[in-house]
Amino acid sequence: MLSFDMSAEELAGYQGTNPRPADLDQYWDKALLELDSIDPEAEFVDATDFPLTTATAQHLYFTGTGGYRVHAKVIRPAEPTGPAVLIFHGYGGEQPKWVELLPYAARGFTVAALDVREQVGFRTESQAPNSFSLHNHLVHGLDDGPDGLLYRHVFLDARRLTDIIGGLPEVDAARIATTGWSQGGGLSLVAAALTPSVKYTASVYPFLTDYQRAWELNLERAPYDEIVTWFKKRDPRHLRQDEVFTTLGYIDVQHLAARIRGEVTLFVGLEDQVCPPSTQYAAYNKITSAKSVRLYPDFGHDDLPGAADDIYQLIGAKL
Repeated sequence: MLSFDMSAEELAGYQGTNPRPADLDQYWDKALLELDSIDPEAEFVDATDFPLTTATAQHLYFTGTGGYRVHAKVIRPAEPTGPAVLIFHGYGGEQPKWVELLPYAARGFTVAALDVREQVGFRTESQAPNSFSLHNHLVHGLDDGPDGLLYRHVFLDARRLTDIIGGLPEVDAARIATTGWSQGGGLSLVAAALTPSVKYTASVYPFLTDYQRAWELNLERAPYDEIVTWFKKRDPRHLRQDEVFTTLGYIDVQHLAARIRGEVTLFVGLEDQVCPPSTQYAAYNKITSAKSVRLYPDFGHDDLPGAADDIYQLIGAKL
């Protein structure tokens, strides 16, 4: 069984291409300390436009790094059973609709869905006027070095959401699951890596991993085409190539994967030319906790038949 870029044997042994910065662990340890020094100022506001009889729909606002006021949707069941599910959306996409969160709430699970900062455009008065954008987030801040990367902040937002939901009185912090597709798949792994108490992750064709491999495949398709565009505009002779990929290594999911302690299920379409299978396996192969892969040999970056139902059942069984 072949993917378009590697055989099954090659995928199983692939360890990634993008360089790992020498001080990566210190970088993220420092970032987490910075996050801990910031008061989250968490505020839950009832969503009056979505009344429920067996749960409460709420808007959550919290302060992340850089003073950014981040938003998430939360549904809190009237009769909670302890677990919580965190959902992360795709790149440039949007959160699930309220109604899409209800199946988990029906099981008594608290469920939260993050608005990735600057992508969805959910506005509050505290956000800067130019806070809304849809593209080039991958390379945003690259010229400012590792601390300037936008995804550094996004990764920390994922950690902060996990902490806030895990700290609710009705939630058992040892029974949290994370899930998402594409960017959401990457962030679900990030949340588990930066919060090792996360018990289970279902990640569908994760974005944000092994950037140099994606670039070397020369697919020039969104979202990894942003790297090509950056070189064309900023470094047309590639004099900074090593520096660029090393800097991106700080926000490469594969280099955080070893921090994951919970169980992981990875869903992979072997014909995925948006998030190539080899880039996904670069992260998967570094996970040392319990893990498994569900393959879709004939599918790319598509709606994988049965995956959503499988994830719902898996999360219910694991938590």
